[in-house]
Amino acid sequence: MERCQMGETAKVSNCSMNAMPMECYMILSSLAQKTGIAVLCSILGILCILENSLVLYLIFASPKIRKKPSYLLISSLALADDLASIVFVCSFLDFHVFNRTDSSKEIFLLKLGGVNTSFTASLGSLLLMAFDRYVCIYRPSEYKLIVTRKRAVVAMAVMWIATMITAFLPLMGWNCCSLNSACSELFPFVDSKYLSSWICLVMILLLCIVYAYVRVLWKAHKHTVYMEKRQTQAGQQNAKMRMDVTLAKTLVMVLAVVMTCWSPVLALMMYSLFVSLNDHIRKVFAFCCTLCLVNSMVNPIVYALRSRELRSSLRNTSLRFRKKMSISESFPEADSTQKSSPIETICDDIVCNTEMNLLKA
Repeated sequence: MERCQMGETAKVSNCSMNAMPMECYMILSSLAQKTGIAVLCSILGILCILENSLVLYLIFASPKIRKKPSYLLISSLALADDLASIVFVCSFLDFHVFNRTDSSKEIFLLKLGGVNTSFTASLGSLLLMAFDRYVCIYRPSEYKLIVTRKRAVVAMAVMWIATMITAFLPLMGWNCCSLNSACSELFPFVDSKYLSSWICLVMILLLCIVYAYVRVLWKAHKHTVYMEKRQTQAGQQNAKMRMDVTLAKTLVMVLAVVMTCWSPVLALMMYSLFVSLNDHIRKVFAFCCTLCLVNSMVNPIVYALRSRELRSSLRNTSLRFRKKMSISESFPEADSTQKSSPIETICDDIVCNTEMNLLKA
């Protein structure tokens, strides 16, 4: 590994003297490490694909659900997480487990751009959803005027285009080979300044997400305190207080998942910008990268499958499937269940159906 730390000429043509050989980035040395990371990525990837594909199916199979802006944002998140699981698992295992190198740096940067696009788009979708909940809580009477289907589609399109441009900047020329600059010790061909810029972008996204949800939590806390002071309508009070407690638990879960999955990766990336890394730290980083995949796996559970309307759609889908599989049995209650199920948006599931005077407390 001494030759890796000395920065010998990379085996890919037209690369600078500052680049390490591709083999130096393949840090999983033992069979146990490769087997462990392969099993972990395979399990997480399969679960992630199944969950997010189910969410996409439930949303677009229902005409009522897919028209709502909140569910369009959830579908953007599910699509990004689906792509992240496919592109990341295939690229990660191909490089670190099977130790295959691409024929050119352009192909490698294309794969890296795909991974970067999917994970950054996932965070971008989380930010749009955080804004959706923020508007829902602080301006509930104007929510349907502010968050429309058209605006949601435009916001998603802008976010995806900006994400793709940012992710493929190394392929378009911002790499250490083209600029003859210092390469990252974690990613082949990636310029250190680009890596620092991408870290700043992700941290801004995370801080905005945290800020929006902290404000929502604070509003829920104020609402709970206000409800505790009310001495009348005890039954309604308890119901609304339970709603606020549920909201608080959900948002705390959201913040915990996001920060737990992304903090180790970002910390090691920032550490690599200032300190030369050894093999042990690189191996830790490789395993920490799978936490981003965990985030993509948990997202549909936290954001989508906790929705009352999507759960109702899932039950109705299961009933229709059982009805098709069963010849002798019929389920006439399926249609009645679908009709009686309350149709609520994500905002309806949290606080938008709370009384206006209580939200302004």
